[in-house]
Amino acid sequence: DKNGNKMSKRLGNVVNPFETIEKYGADATRWYLITNASPWDNLKFDIAGIQEVQRKFFGTLYNTYQFFVLYANVDGFAFKEAPVALADRPEIDRWILSSLNTLVKKVTAAMDDYEPTLAGRAIEEFVDEHLSNWYVRLCRRRFWKGEYELDKISAYQTLYECLETIVRLMAPISPFFSDAVFRNLNAVTGRFTVGSVHHADFPVANESVVDSALEERMQLAQDVCSLVLSLRKKVNIKVRQPLHKVLIPVLNPSMKQQLELIEDLIKAEVNVKEMEYITETEGIIKKKIKPNFKALGTKLGAKMKAAGALITAFGQHEIATIEKEGQISLDLDGETVHILLSEVEIAAEDIPGWSVASKGSLTVALDITLTDELKQEGDAREFVNRIQNIRKESGFELTDRIFVTVLETESLKPSIVKYNDYICREILADVIQWVPEINDGTEIEVNDSLLKVVVNKKG
Repeated sequence: DKNGNKMSKRLGNVVNPFETIEKYGADATRWYLITNASPWDNLKFDIAGIQEVQRKFFGTLYNTYQFFVLYANVDGFAFKEAPVALADRPEIDRWILSSLNTLVKKVTAAMDDYEPTLAGRAIEEFVDEHLSNWYVRLCRRRFWKGEYELDKISAYQTLYECLETIVRLMAPISPFFSDAVFRNLNAVTGRFTVGSVHHADFPVANESVVDSALEERMQLAQDVCSLVLSLRKKVNIKVRQPLHKVLIPVLNPSMKQQLELIEDLIKAEVNVKEMEYITETEGIIKKKIKPNFKALGTKLGAKMKAAGALITAFGQHEIATIEKEGQISLDLDGETVHILLSEVEIAAEDIPGWSVASKGSLTVALDITLTDELKQEGDAREFVNRIQNIRKESGFELTDRIFVTVLETESLKPSIVKYNDYICREILADVIQWVPEINDGTEIEVNDSLLKVVVNKKG
């Protein structure tokens, strides 16, 4: 069981498999059993683990599928257009297709080695970290904004290919869910002549699509965004609130070049106006270092204590050296020992007006000063969010245009008037009307200020 005790009737910790499958489904149960531990290892069975698989993996994948279906039906996408050439697709599409084909290689290798656990975990990571939490999130506007032209068609084709390939990859572990999604997709497009995912060939990686440099660059973007978003959470500043600048120390020209290629993507994702690169952090960002005792203990043995004292005493110059070179040499009783970057832990300290975070050799500093102009833009973005929620709660269609009436207010009117055009574009309104009195309306909160609005469907 989950506590490591052998299941037995005497202990009363036996789980009825038929009841479990009836309640949670065969696919979720199979996926949990296979991905939680290798088939030849003991498994600490926990119902909470199946629930997590349902929510985190199947729930995420199904929501991604539902997102695709929702907008594909609106635009009538059925994959009837010729496939958009790889060179004509945006970089974000080329990245996810490269990652998808890398996944196919990983899963194929794992299955060939009789390692279904590794295969399932690789699929989970791709769906959660790459497809849902990055690709779909960054590309949402491409599906619901703009005309049905090349960019939108490329987005539909790319997401379709990902879903179609994933269900074929996961079919050996999840036979029912994968077959249902495959049949639904293929019923519209007819890309396969077979009637079931289990009659379709297992995916084969297309090496010409794999771009390792692009995957590394996008991973860097994800790491930067993750650090910046963690800093926002730390200082309690919402992502919808724009900020002025992110400062990133670069260790070499190659790192700067990689960051410049993904700068616009990062700025849009973390909602900052500027990214600035610095080559020297001394005097700007102060860092501290400590040994990773788990990594170094076995390596150094009795010399661990002396090495730990030397590492902890490192100044900013030594810390910069190990970050840049990936290692540094220590003299321990006449013996030269090489300390690797992975064997130490480096953290950056906050500086006035900034919040700082590090991950390995990557450091970001976020300017957390809020000017009046930034606050006004933040108000406008929050207002858009509240109106979009009202649209959803009212059951409006995605394409419905609306009228918005707002009760006069001194606190928020300057922000909404200044960003009127942006707001109207986002919420599909022709005009925002201000009135001195509203008898019946919805009260919303925008950055601690209350506002009464009426939202009606046009026509």
